[in-house]
Amino acid sequence: MRKAMAEAEVGNEQAKEDPTTNRLIERVAELLGKEDAVFLPSGSMCNAIAYRVHCQQGDEVICDKTAHVIHYEVGGPAALSGVMMRPMDGVDGIFTAAQAEAALRNPKSNHHPRSRLISIEQTSMGGGGTIWPQKTIQALGELAKRHKLAYHMDGARLMNAAIGSGLKAKEIAGPVDSTWLDLTKGLGCPVGAVLAGTKDFIANAWRWKHQFGGAMRQSGIIAAAGLYALDHNIDRLAEDHANAKHLATMLAEIPGVTVDPKAIQTNIVFFDVSGTGLSAFDVHQGLMAEGIRIGAREGGVMRALTHLDVTKQQVEEAIRALARVVKEGQPKAKAS
Repeated sequence: MRKAMAEAEVGNEQAKEDPTTNRLIERVAELLGKEDAVFLPSGSMCNAIAYRVHCQQGDEVICDKTAHVIHYEVGGPAALSGVMMRPMDGVDGIFTAAQAEAALRNPKSNHHPRSRLISIEQTSMGGGGTIWPQKTIQALGELAKRHKLAYHMDGARLMNAAIGSGLKAKEIAGPVDSTWLDLTKGLGCPVGAVLAGTKDFIANAWRWKHQFGGAMRQSGIIAAAGLYALDHNIDRLAEDHANAKHLATMLAEIPGVTVDPKAIQTNIVFFDVSGTGLSAFDVHQGLMAEGIRIGAREGGVMRALTHLDVTKQQVEEAIRALARVVKEGQPKAKAS
């Protein structure tokens, strides 16, 4: 990947004259079955621009209560687009068309925000890497058409969903108006994401790309990494999924750790260490001392992700370290 970046042919991206970037956006548009695409620095910017194009200030976005855009994008939808978020009480990050329809505002009301956009996240990070069922994606698409709503897919781990489900990426993305492909997660690139949609949508997206500070010059240097990833790092996502399942299976054998290996669908593993008598933050600090990074959350929950820089052997090394941290950190028994 570094070699491909060093040898990339470049030009002025803002003038649409960078040949490597142009090849990348054409490739992703074809992969996702969309008319056009634009290369951006991050997935959060993809979401921000999509919301800005689809919505007006005061509009309402229907999404799951665990959605990344609600919790991890620094209030971007409100700050950058002036939109309201209508969280659904989904299961493992996935809500139904019936739930979305029940949440729709009366379009004739002068008192409510206007229901404007349905937004889903594939895979659902907050749901533990769950894959949206295609029937649910299609049902929400039909709902959006009936009520003249826009429909957006946060594609942070879209290729994980494709590998995990056996469906083509363009089939998964078919019902939505806009989506994006993250290059920096499972695909292993240092920078970038590609937002895709209709030609009109992308034409508008270019304006917000400039306003939000996403315009670049010789972006072919980083676009080349994306092209390399599409050639070499998609099919191998199956290894990450297998490693995540292996991780969960071994975690379940540690006393006090709660996890359901059968629930692991892709490369994200949530587990609870409350039963060990330690907090997630205690375990996190103990693991960091051994050079192992597993995220801590409130309530004893931890989050581990497998990716192309993590081997099966390293998964097992992490498990041994976690078992040591738990054992050594156990509260001392009181003397009788």
